[in-house]
Amino acid sequence: MRLTHPSPEDGPHMWRLAGETGMDVNSPYAYTLWCRDFAATSVVARDADGRVAAYVTGYVRPDSPDTYFLWQVAVDSAYRGRRLARRMLDFIGETFAEQGLRYLEATVTPDNKASRALFASFARDLGTETEWSPLFTEEHFPAGGGENHDPEDLVRIGPIGPEPTASDD
Repeated sequence: MRLTHPSPEDGPHMWRLAGETGMDVNSPYAYTLWCRDFAATSVVARDADGRVAAYVTGYVRPDSPDTYFLWQVAVDSAYRGRRLARRMLDFIGETFAEQGLRYLEATVTPDNKASRALFASFARDLGTETEWSPLFTEEHFPAGGGENHDPEDLVRIGPIGPEPTASDD
């Protein structure tokens, strides 16, 4: 697997993958636009044929420039069990720690044991803290198509990387 930043051509593949993995699916336009405007803060895993096998989308929070918010993680079922989600998370952690980001945030539904374990192992291996708190309740999500959206808890991991020094200011 080769980890790279996405390009707009990857948008439709990410949209397909989101649907196949049962995630909240945005429009194909949103994924294509994301791959243009947030490519530098996202990553795709490509198989030997160049096919998108997994992706992570995220961005730097405008009101908290030391914090990376991870929006979605998707791994094609044919590539599960290969630690792709963790490898992409490590790629993000290494890349953005070098850029001065100190925290990683994400939201996770209370029953998503796999994501909770992923973030816990990431923090543990970095020797840093995880802080969990409620962020969005079911009332934040309008019921559409007869489906309710589960609440989302915020996980905040950090600090990541070395402490900034006075000369970094």
